[in-house]
Amino acid sequence: MKRLREQVIWDFIQGWLKKADSDLAVATLTLNTKSDDYFIAAFHAQQAVEKYLKAFLVWRQVPFPKTHEIKKLLSLFPTEDAELVKGLSEADWLTPFGIEFRYPSEEVADLETAKKAVEQAKKVQSMVVECFKDYLEKGRPG
Repeated sequence: MKRLREQVIWDFIQGWLKKADSDLAVATLTLNTKSDDYFIAAFHAQQAVEKYLKAFLVWRQVPFPKTHEIKKLLSLFPTEDAELVKGLSEADWLTPFGIEFRYPSEEVADLETAKKAVEQAKKVQSMVVECFKDYLEKGRPG
């Protein structure tokens, strides 16, 4: 069955949100483990933020490259979302957890850093989803 353009957009947004929510859930669960390094929680928090931003860009129908850089994604937001970008820009500190900190002998994340990362991801989730809450509540088009 052929999907309408609006349905394709909806489906992509839902896909990004589902993946972001899963990353956030893993990050949150990981905080409850005993570890010397909570990198995995910070990594999944970064991944969640990245995916929430990509869901927003799909909603705004702004193309984006394959990137893990939060700042790069925020630079693509339309000018009418400048206030939102201001509120989201502090999440850029998570970018290294999605890029360079993934490799051995790089920085580790202590529990406090991981908690801060998860809280940051929850803030991004809240801010981004609030923007298109009405759109989501209407359900899948067509």
